[in-house]
Amino acid sequence: MTRSGVWFAPGRANLMGEHTDYNDGFVLPFALAQGTTATARRRDDKLIALTSRQRPGPQIVLDMPALVPGCVQGWAAYPAGVAWALLSAGHDIPGATIAIDSDVPAGAGLSSSAALECAVALALAGLAGLDISLAELVSCTRRAENEFAGVPTGAMDQSASLLCAAGHALLLDCQSLVSTQVPFTARLLIIDTRARHELGEGEYAARRAECEQAARALSLPSLRYLTDCADTARLADPVLRRRARHVCTDNHRVQQAADLLRAGQAAQVGELLTQAHASLRDDFEVSWAQADIAVEAAVAAGALGARMIGGGFGGSVLAMLPAQGGTAARIRAAVTAAYADRDWTPPEFYTAVPSAGARRVG
Repeated sequence: MTRSGVWFAPGRANLMGEHTDYNDGFVLPFALAQGTTATARRRDDKLIALTSRQRPGPQIVLDMPALVPGCVQGWAAYPAGVAWALLSAGHDIPGATIAIDSDVPAGAGLSSSAALECAVALALAGLAGLDISLAELVSCTRRAENEFAGVPTGAMDQSASLLCAAGHALLLDCQSLVSTQVPFTARLLIIDTRARHELGEGEYAARRAECEQAARALSLPSLRYLTDCADTARLADPVLRRRARHVCTDNHRVQQAADLLRAGQAAQVGELLTQAHASLRDDFEVSWAQADIAVEAAVAAGALGARMIGGGFGGSVLAMLPAQGGTAARIRAAVTAAYADRDWTPPEFYTAVPSAGARRVG
């Protein structure tokens, strides 16, 4: 138990496996150096008081025992949901005053919400002196997002933020939640397309429902069990056929990418990235114009491969670079010029370094 402290949780980029997590499939994310800090102080009541440097405004003060799903809107729903999930799991957490700061851009497909949830979860657990496993924190933060904030994501984002190790990607089986650290060193560039998305707006939930429909039509518990992608031909609905084909092929790409990384052949993952982007664009239909142009321009400028990351409809692109040379500068120039030609908001660029997971930092 402690009276105060500072806790940090990173955002994540997903190397491979998009929209496979809620289909009980496989994913291969890594933690970013960018993340969210929760500076927390224990209170002697049962209130949680929240401020955010990125969301200027009056302090939001909530009575934790009165929290129920749907009672909090906006960004505060995520930390409030964490408090609710911990209390629902039987943990005696104290009131807290928590100041949030983050350098993970919201809406960029880099799991800013999971970073927020995980930082607050560590803070509340630390203030309470709880001996709580990372696996249980994954469960509680996922419940916060799914049940309290109402966003039907899988377990990938919270798992990546809490479990990733520096210099590794996390191979996660989203059914069993068994994870393996896979050595991962590569030169990576994140292109924030500046097209913003809100996963709660409905498109994400619609894709999830379509995947469930496809699994039922194939008499499968989930699309995880669709191992022969040719079996998608059994689906009469062409939309469901495309959705299932993406999930099946992306699950295979996750395993291929992990095998290549273990073999020290990270550069060959680049081609898989570009294949995955085409699948997300054409079969899953979650890409957007700025992402398509960023991928095209990045590959033309020398990237080994690139793809959109995150839930889609806005956010970021991940590009893999050759080990040597000035490719990053050429990609920045090419993507920026392509956006200028279309009068789009200029993109932003971040170096992506596989980094350590959530931890106390002060």
